[in-house]
Amino acid sequence: MTTSAEVLREEVRRRYAAAATAAAEGGCGCQDDGSCCGNACCDGSAGDFGEALYDAEQRGSLPHTATLASLGCGNPTAVADLREGETVLDLGSGGGIDVILSARRVGATGTAYGLDMTDEMLALAQRNGRDAGVRNVHFLKGMIEAIPLPAASVDVVISNCVINLSTDKAAVLAEIARVLRPGGRIGISDVVAEDRLAPAERATRGSFVGCVAGALSKGEYEAGLEAAGFRDVSVEFTHEVADGMHGAIVRGVRA
Repeated sequence: MTTSAEVLREEVRRRYAAAATAAAEGGCGCQDDGSCCGNACCDGSAGDFGEALYDAEQRGSLPHTATLASLGCGNPTAVADLREGETVLDLGSGGGIDVILSARRVGATGTAYGLDMTDEMLALAQRNGRDAGVRNVHFLKGMIEAIPLPAASVDVVISNCVINLSTDKAAVLAEIARVLRPGGRIGISDVVAEDRLAPAERATRGSFVGCVAGALSKGEYEAGLEAAGFRDVSVEFTHEVADGMHGAIVRGVRA
């Protein structure tokens, strides 16, 4: 019997597969219809989502199809403080924009992994990685609730508006803690609700696949990370994307 979680996961996979196909053909990675996280290069929005959250220098150094497929709500590479030689993992890597930027920051002695469950996004990301000329990248197929990497193998985990799409966020946070080395850190961009909004109220602000209905509240995020074994946890709102819903920067250190 198909569960509601499986139905939601398949809907997410289908919508983002369509976005990848459109971006690969030079079209909009996502239309402004709530079908996935918005893309400013398509809908002309003020820049709450998508490639507008990267500066002109970053965008200019990337393959055009990488920016077309940028469907995030932030720029995690700008807050993750990546260092030469580190191993970084991007959860829900999409068209590869954050993996490519991360690979350049960690340099030839470092490694950047991208994890995505969608074949179409993985194919687009691999093409973008080749076009960008980066060699220290590896794209993996899998689920963010079951990361296909060994324990304590990663220095930094980043993610861009993806954890809110998971139907089992506790599993995601536990997996992040598992793959991080002690002292490893997270630099995550996500949509986060104000604590005043109940889950039912969040659902009225937008769809699950549109990165709104499935969002955690600030307090829920902080408690979830602490329960998973993180310290120095912070959730900082950066810009409002709907009433009581914000793009946010999430940080923490693996104890």
